[in-house]
Amino acid sequence: MQRLLTLIILTGCTLFVLAGNLQDGTKRVRYKDGPAYIYRVSLIDKAGTPYSFDNPTRFLSRRAIERRKRQGLAIDSTDLPVAPHYIRLVKKEGVNIIGQSRWQNTVLVRLKDSTLVNGIRQLPCVKACKLVWLSPDSITPDKRIDYQSQFEAYDSIPNEIYGTAADQIYNLKGDQLHKAGFLGKGMMIAVIDGGFKNADRIPELQKIKILGWHDFVSPNDPQLFSETDHGTKVLSIMGAYHPYIFIGTAPKAGYWLLRSEDQLTEQEVEEDYWTMAAEFADSVGCDVINSSLGYNEYDHKWMSYKQWQLDGKTAFISRSAAMLAQKGIVLCNSAGNSGMGPWKKIGVPADADHILTVGAISDIETQRIAAFSSVGPTQDGRVKPDVVALGAPARVISGRGTITSSMGTSFSSPVVCGLVACLWQAMPDKTASEIIEIIRRTGNNYQHPDNIYGYGVPDFWQAFLKGKMKNEK
Repeated sequence: MQRLLTLIILTGCTLFVLAGNLQDGTKRVRYKDGPAYIYRVSLIDKAGTPYSFDNPTRFLSRRAIERRKRQGLAIDSTDLPVAPHYIRLVKKEGVNIIGQSRWQNTVLVRLKDSTLVNGIRQLPCVKACKLVWLSPDSITPDKRIDYQSQFEAYDSIPNEIYGTAADQIYNLKGDQLHKAGFLGKGMMIAVIDGGFKNADRIPELQKIKILGWHDFVSPNDPQLFSETDHGTKVLSIMGAYHPYIFIGTAPKAGYWLLRSEDQLTEQEVEEDYWTMAAEFADSVGCDVINSSLGYNEYDHKWMSYKQWQLDGKTAFISRSAAMLAQKGIVLCNSAGNSGMGPWKKIGVPADADHILTVGAISDIETQRIAAFSSVGPTQDGRVKPDVVALGAPARVISGRGTITSSMGTSFSSPVVCGLVACLWQAMPDKTASEIIEIIRRTGNNYQHPDNIYGYGVPDFWQAFLKGKMKNEK
């Protein structure tokens, strides 16, 4: 009965949102650039490339190289950019190159005439071509919204330094890391998301150390900060700093804002955009990535996944995600919000190995799992989610500049991600894989992990103490 009531409430909320869109006068408009197609072109090798391991600064920043050296990780063939002469051969077929992945040796091509792909398939350097995007008939354009220039007086909580964000930080013992002086200073976090509405205008968010931003969606949106505020909320959970009102989990870290989620359609090409964003984060030297994104069902059924494919190796995006630890980066990815639906399971790239997949709990006292939090395990039997944190609800700063509550593993993930950066600041000698394992081991469900809580709620202070103790030995 309780489950039925929750479904009714959620349905009502959905109808309310739709009605609000209609009242705002938001209308679907014809997609002006159609018909169009995007194909993923997989190449056979990187033969003849002008890039080499002897001069990695041509394709990786010095910070990225130092991150590898510090962790004893070698630069390998996956780090080399796609061979330029192969790109030229593909381009000669009359298509636009809109992106590439050095890790998976692919290029993305956009074309108006789908028959052009036949010529690409015949090239000796091409292994395969896959259609990953079809232009829609119509779209709903996004727009800027008004925002508040300051918080309200009632947002303040006297005698509580973390303000309304206190519970989500105390739950993971993040406050003790902060008291020890570890607030993410010197760490670099990439936020891969769908948009950062008004993050460039809201005064409280302008205090965050934003290192730069990049849009990987085609066509690029010159107004990155007019897209959805999903990324704005995620960023606030980690980077905000306003004592007694709202403090994030890593307020002293630096942030890259990367857009990979196309709000207009849901298609497989977003896995390519995500991969490009992750590779960019690697190249500029990011230490940690938060990705509150996940996929299983696309607009076209033939692109969608089956549960037997959740093995961390089938999905393009999951193969990319699994490589991050090998590059010296910790990925925190939301588990998904399908727990109450027919799918129920995690999506991709949450099924990837060597990452922290984060589920959501709804109460810090009972540690009860949120009904919507997606479950595991992976198809090959690995524990998922890895850990859980408060996400039903989590406190965030919205694109309107207001403090509000938001539901979803999208928001439990950055709670964890920010503290990962703080922990790593405290233990810079650890590798990405070691950081991931230390965090798992402090979960309150570590002795008997399951497919709902994973290893449980992590204790970041214990993670610090255990890591420090190991170093002393």
